[in-house]
Parts: sequence; structure tokens; C-alpha cells
Amino acid sequence: MTRLYDSRKRILVTGGAGFLGSHLIDRLLGQGHEVICADNLFTGTKRNLDHLHGEPRFEFMRHDVTFPLYVEVDEIYNLACPASPIHYQHDPIQTTKTSVHGAINMLGLAKRLKCKIFQASTSEVYGDPNVHPQTEAYWGNVNPIGTRSCYDEGKRCAETLFFDYHRQSGLEIKVARIFNTYGPRMHHADGRVVSNFIVQALRGEPITIYGDGSQTRAFCYVDDLIEGFLRLMDTDASVTGPMNLGNPGEFTIRELAETVVEMTGARSEIVTRPLPQDDPKQRRPDISLAEKTLGWAPEVPLREGLERTIDFFKERLRELAPA
Repeated sequence: MTRLYDSRKRILVTGGAGFLGSHLIDRLLGQGHEVICADNLFTGTKRNLDHLHGEPRFEFMRHDVTFPLYVEVDEIYNLACPASPIHYQHDPIQTTKTSVHGAINMLGLAKRLKCKIFQASTSEVYGDPNVHPQTEAYWGNVNPIGTRSCYDEGKRCAETLFFDYHRQSGLEIKVARIFNTYGPRMHHADGRVVSNFIVQALRGEPITIYGDGSQTRAFCYVDDLIEGFLRLMDTDASVTGPMNLGNPGEFTIRELAETVVEMTGARSEIVTRPLPQDDPKQRRPDISLAEKTLGWAPEVPLREGLERTIDFFKERLRELAPA
């Protein structure tokens, strides 16, 4: 519930030092709001927030969402959770706890404050899909005991909690299912396909693809995704989601690798490795609901987004190079 004495909102972003969270914070500050960032810095980094030093409307709190948090805010964006396989499989129990206990704690906070809350869910709730493209009505094909389950099932359980709080307590919720997103501020060692390919190409290393590279993904540039977040959060209470947010343009992994090699001017060869367990063969969102409800669709073409991301990683690798 927005404070009556001030039209400016105070907004909590959990996971705000991460790739998506830091971009979201920039947009919220640009709209004139106050932002509290809560992050335990497991995968996030203060480097993503360095440019906000001295910003009077920004506050950073080092906090793990698996523990309760007591703040006074008008809206909550819950983005806290490792999102790349390397990171979420490093400590799978903690990953599940972050999704489930974190959701419980943030929903409890939203219930006390009577404020709306946004959940950053994922296309991984669809698992290795038998339906293509994936619509929000599809229940998914998920292995509940595999190496990816800590993330997939953790996010599925978080969605369950959000909708039960909505039904039982009348909480205003917004649930977005995020498909592959890329752009500046990605972690250089997060194991995601775009960052992997760009870093390998810039270092002149072989480009590693898993399987034969025929599996497909749809890549959304970060600015487009954050615009979707803001539009979903701004809808009336009858719009809850879940809502797919991603780019429906579909590319094979091999096509992406070849594009990155060409754009970086690298001489890297493409090498193959065995396909990981439960790795989805196809992934593309049906965004009809977002188009109809939000008037939203991605605008940044893949090559344009890759160019910006390559420039970011060139600078980042220069910073990491030994003196």
C-alpha cells in the first residue's frame, strides 16, 4: 500500500546486486523511487552497483532471504536466487531454500505490509518441454530428483506459495516466467551460454557446445526484459500471471556460437561435449499473453544485443587481466 504522505514509492529488490536486479534498480531509480537492495552477494556483486555510490535514494543491505527481513516498503521484487546451473548446483540445498524459504519470508513481509509483490520465476518450470512453444497453460515436464531439480522445483514451489498466499490472504501478486536473458553485467563465469561463448571467443579459447548444438534457445536482451517487469508490476490487481517474458526468436546453440565467433573476429574452433542431464532440447516462449495484457514485446535484435554484451565483456576481461 503506497504511503499517503509521499507519491514516491520505497521499493525492495531482493537479489538486487545481480545481473537482472541491478538493471531493475537503475530503472526504478530513474522513475524517481527509493530502492532498498537486499543481497547476500553469493552470485551478485557490489560492482554492479558501484555507479550508485552517493545516490541518496538507494540503500544496500547484505541479507540472505532465507532469513526474515523487516523493512517498510511499498512494493517488493523478489529476484533472489542463483540462476545459472554452475551457481545453483554448487549448493543445491541452499538453492531450494532460497527459492522456498525466501518466497515464504518475502510473502510474509508483503502480507504484513499489504503491498504487491513480484516473483521472478523461470522458464525452467517447464523442464524439458513436450509442448513447443511454451504457453503459460503448460504444466511442464520436470525431473523432481535430478541435478537441476533444486532450481526447477524450487521455482515451481515458489509459484505455488505465491498463488496460495493470493488465494488465502488476498495478496496482490505478479509472477513472471523469465526465459533466457543476456546483456551487460552478466557474470563472466556463470556458465550461461551467451557469457560462455563471448568469454571463450574473446580469450581465443575453443567454443564449447553441449550435444550437437541443435538444441534451441530464445535470447532476450536485458533492457527488454526489465521493461516487461515494470509493465507487469503496473497492471491492476486482477493480473497475477504467471506470464512468460522472453524473446520468441529461436536460435540453435550452434547458430549462436557461430554468430559470436563472427562478431568477435575470434579464431576459436567449436568443440562438443556430452549434453548435461535434463538439459532442455527446445525453449521458446509463447508471449501472446504479455503482448495482449502489457502491450509488450522485445525490441532489441540479437546481433545488436550481442554487440553491447561483447563490448561489456571486453572491458570486464581487461579489468580481470593480471597487471
